[in-house]
Amino acid sequence: MAREQQQREFILEGVTLEQVVEGVEELAFHTNLGQMPARLHPAPIGAPAVVWVGGAGGGLDGPAWGMYPRLAGQLAHLGIASLRLHYRQPNYLEDCVADTLLAVQHLVQQRGYGAIALVGHSFGGAVVISAGALSEQVKAVVAMSSQTYGTDLAPQVSPRPLLLVHGTADEVLPAACSENIYARAGQPKELLLYPGCRHGLDECRDQVDADVVRWLRRQLIGGVGAKTPEPNRVLL
Repeated sequence: MAREQQQREFILEGVTLEQVVEGVEELAFHTNLGQMPARLHPAPIGAPAVVWVGGAGGGLDGPAWGMYPRLAGQLAHLGIASLRLHYRQPNYLEDCVADTLLAVQHLVQQRGYGAIALVGHSFGGAVVISAGALSEQVKAVVAMSSQTYGTDLAPQVSPRPLLLVHGTADEVLPAACSENIYARAGQPKELLLYPGCRHGLDECRDQVDADVVRWLRRQLIGGVGAKTPEPNRVLL
């Protein structure tokens, strides 16, 4: 959803640490236009980091029965930080892109992290494509089960790598959405299609988990790892 609005200055006024639970920092981003809850899985200063954003309803956990905290934990063991971010105004594209850009800026300038990757699902796919195209601090973008609305900037993600993930049985947004984005995006780009997998990616959860972690590791720290062909995915 988009809405007409006058141009406003968007300022991060502070970040509150509410508590730490099993090493995960529960944060509140305070801005002049509202508050954003977030969860930080920290890594040492200078490490790469990933920002994870949700669909039209926002949220902190992502698709596939909690993909975001699950993969953030895996990446932490690889020395990669993660920030799971909930939007101020879910389903408003411009606001959600601004939220994501502010989070990136905070991770780099205040927390001292290095290369940043963005991951978004559904509506969040359009958010991370737009934010990735607009920020020089973003080095890689992953859009899962993405909509096409709001992805006009897809060609401008290049030369940063773009990974598109989609199930062929998506009942909300057909795989043709990611195929359309892929056709418009510049190189380097990659499209993974999962036969029989629906919008929430539950049916192919384990394979998507492995593919996304492997791809992020390769882009952020250069880990290659052997690729094993899988029968439930198509690489275009």
